[in-house]
Amino acid sequence: MIPRIAPNQYGVPTLYVNDQPFLILGGELHNSSSSSAGYMEKNVWPALRPLALNTVIAPVCWETLEPEKGSFDFSLTDSLLFQARQEGKKLILLWFGIWKNGETMYAPSWVKQDPITYFRACYSPDNPSDTVSPLCTAAIEADACAFARLMSHLRETDGEENTVIMVQVENEIGFLGAQRDYSKEAQKAYLAPVPPAMKEYAGIPADNTDSWYPLFGEDAPELFMTYHYCLAIQHIASAGKAEYPLPFNVNAWLEQFPEIPGSYPCGGPIAKYMDLWKKLVPSIDMLSPDIYLSDFKGVCDAYTAGDNPLFIPEARRDPVTASNVFYAFGQYNALGFSPFGIEDMFPVPSPSGSAPEEAPAPAPAVMAALNIDLSAFSNTGTAPYLQRSYEILSGMTGLLAEHRGSGKLHAFIRKNEHDKGIIIPLPETDIKLTYTGNRPGLPGTAGFLLENGPLGFYITGCNFQIEVLPKKGSEKKVSLIRLEEGTFSEDKFHPGRILNGDERMQAAIGPMASVLRFQVCLY
Repeated sequence: MIPRIAPNQYGVPTLYVNDQPFLILGGELHNSSSSSAGYMEKNVWPALRPLALNTVIAPVCWETLEPEKGSFDFSLTDSLLFQARQEGKKLILLWFGIWKNGETMYAPSWVKQDPITYFRACYSPDNPSDTVSPLCTAAIEADACAFARLMSHLRETDGEENTVIMVQVENEIGFLGAQRDYSKEAQKAYLAPVPPAMKEYAGIPADNTDSWYPLFGEDAPELFMTYHYCLAIQHIASAGKAEYPLPFNVNAWLEQFPEIPGSYPCGGPIAKYMDLWKKLVPSIDMLSPDIYLSDFKGVCDAYTAGDNPLFIPEARRDPVTASNVFYAFGQYNALGFSPFGIEDMFPVPSPSGSAPEEAPAPAPAVMAALNIDLSAFSNTGTAPYLQRSYEILSGMTGLLAEHRGSGKLHAFIRKNEHDKGIIIPLPETDIKLTYTGNRPGLPGTAGFLLENGPLGFYITGCNFQIEVLPKKGSEKKVSLIRLEEGTFSEDKFHPGRILNGDERMQAAIGPMASVLRFQVCLY
């Protein structure tokens, strides 16, 4: 059975692997880690073992897959599949084809060395970039051919095992450095009548013959680029889907301050044009935000609009990611969550036995160019918190899958420093959560409450205090009659301490995630 995304019994999009619901507790590797099977074996897989993740997100690069035109080498892909099976992990492959982070980095040398056939986008007339234009049909066709060969190979070598459960098509696409492409081909298309699909999208009469700017004004350059990137991705993705129809996603470098197209990759699947992407790229199953911004809730709200399933292929690396993961699954029924640079969390000791070297800090200039806050990319102190969060969630993935959309799962997150708490209204009682923590270098406040029968509950997450309240207007009193620590394993709760006395009076979870089970009495 091919991995697929389908509605569950409550209509919530769910990933099924081997015909069973599967929640992705993932981690994305650094861009170059999977380019060497030896490096993966020595430096990456050992570093991942302390984490209770079930899925590794790893690049497969066009330049290594097709080093000479028409000659394909699948040895790295096969090594990655073999190693993942040995480790008992699933894979999501990132197809680094024509475009990666708004540039042409991973195309083969025979593409890069032929700027006539594979022409570049231009920052201005006669000022070419190093990025292949989305209007270059020769490059798109070559990419589609290579991608189709990859998917065919996966069908042949992994169609039964289902080690690979999803594929991302390209990476953070769009054009950086200008609001649109000014190549000769792009100029001609920009001045031509707007295509029928765009007129239909915008509600413009079909017989209108205006070009882009008269119809769309200041939004014309970005809509023009979005249209052509959509056509390119649909061509590439449909070629792969025809060979092996795994779930596909496209990830997004988010629109952010100063919100000028070109300061982020212009033409990518930013939130305001998700509907256009959905219309023009039917071979893609979801649009996925890379979330390094602090407004986790706002981004997730935007990327769950309509019928878009939430999958976060790149999450920030600081300790707040260990709390955000609870909100992703509890509030948005996320398909998966994946901090970036996951192999840095538990680096492998050197052969001499000395302490492992810290991963080099990202260069401020690079982070500024990418418009990423340095704090979002720092993993200092993250490892033990993320390890604990993943341990908890890995023990209850089946339970979470069972309750997706059931109405019995109630999530919460501290939205800002002025947010003091929340009252979760339930049929017979209310649960008051007071937010604690809010210190730099620690997880934030987030978690979820799961109803467990009449007046019984599980709660997990970070940084909150618990109080049970009677319903407003009720004359009944309410009491917390049993409170237990515990853990989940294979969806079964295993109790630890029974908390009473002082501990029951201060029913709380701190920055290190844990699980509490409690029972409420009305009288």
